[in-house]
Amino acid sequence: MILSDYKDFPHTGRILGLDWGLRRCGVAVSDEKRDFVFVRDQINIKEQAELISGVLDLVQDDKIVGIVIGLPLHADGTDSDTTKMVRQFADDLSKKTDLPIIFIEENLTSAMAEQEMTKKSRVKIKTELDSLSAKIILENAISVLKRI
Repeated sequence: MILSDYKDFPHTGRILGLDWGLRRCGVAVSDEKRDFVFVRDQINIKEQAELISGVLDLVQDDKIVGIVIGLPLHADGTDSDTTKMVRQFADDLSKKTDLPIIFIEENLTSAMAEQEMTKKSRVKIKTELDSLSAKIILENAISVLKRI
């Protein structure tokens, strides 16, 4: 189920953060107390069904209680074409799991992730950037949850 309010999102347990992209999906997972966020290998996307299957495997393996998905909005807060694709992915995912799914605005997370990776090689950046973005997305969502 896709939630519109963080008040309805679980306040304890592991949560999964996703940074959806056309070719890759960045992945991060929190610990149960949400004190730490761990980067996971990104999921390379060939088909949407394959991505959903990979996410569901992570949900089961890590005993996830909720999913946070970064939402790429324009600077004025309106949807972009990519935003619509992310919403469609979340809708498709929600049909395969009963876990709560919530969005968080993700503007500038890739830029922040790139800053953190300035000392890494280009190959490392390409293979780790999306999951580092997912980590930032998840850390931001946890900050919101802790204020509620």
